[in-house]
Amino acid sequence: MNLLLGALAAFGRPVLILCRGTGRLALFAFEGLSHLVRPPFHVRRFAAALIEMAYFSLPVVALTAIFTGMVLALQSYTGFSRFAAQSAVASVVVLSMTRELGPVLAGLMVAGRVGAATAAEIGTMRVTDQIDALSTLSTDPMKYLVAPRLLAGIIALPLLVVVADILGVLGGFIVSTASLGFNAVTYLHNTFNYLETMDVVSGLVKAAVFGFLIALMGCYNGNASRGGAQGVGAATTAAVVSASILILAFDYVLTQLFFAR
Repeated sequence: MNLLLGALAAFGRPVLILCRGTGRLALFAFEGLSHLVRPPFHVRRFAAALIEMAYFSLPVVALTAIFTGMVLALQSYTGFSRFAAQSAVASVVVLSMTRELGPVLAGLMVAGRVGAATAAEIGTMRVTDQIDALSTLSTDPMKYLVAPRLLAGIIALPLLVVVADILGVLGGFIVSTASLGFNAVTYLHNTFNYLETMDVVSGLVKAAVFGFLIALMGCYNGNASRGGAQGVGAATTAAVVSASILILAFDYVLTQLFFAR
């Protein structure tokens, strides 16, 4: 009997920890979103977060997208040439970039850059009591630090994904026409012929969700950090890892919702 109770306790303990953590994260997210519809709104903080997430993340997202499009075209051509289906390269590149690779890769790049920076900044403010000082000065930390970043994430990542989609398709076009012998007009015709509005819309919806998750995990882990510099480092790592996992998990869920038959 004691052995059975010990086994149940060993199984139940991590489940309870997971449920408690999920509940705290859900309450944190709800509180942050609620401040978006309640005045006042800190426009300058929002603008700074939007510039940090969108403008300064543009180079790494652009480079990732264009090289991904190039590699995707090469690999698709290598595989399809075995079945004399080289004409499908254009459709594979554009559908892969708009539906999946554009949002996911942009999200992962931004998670590594912005998620870590957000967690480090807020974590440092937490361990140095700056967040408590904001409360003392009658400034709500959720409204000042979290809500602007959540809105910036929702807006910034779709903008980055639009650029990533264009550059990814451009990368595939360059490789296909310059190295693989495709006719430029035919390649572009196949690209636009197979592309549908839902392909682009689904990618932008994913991007908005991913941007929210990146900002949320950066703020949440930073706010929960304790224990000085070591705690800030742990929060930074947790923010990047958790955001990356959630991006991949929600990518599957959203793909199932959009394209499951």
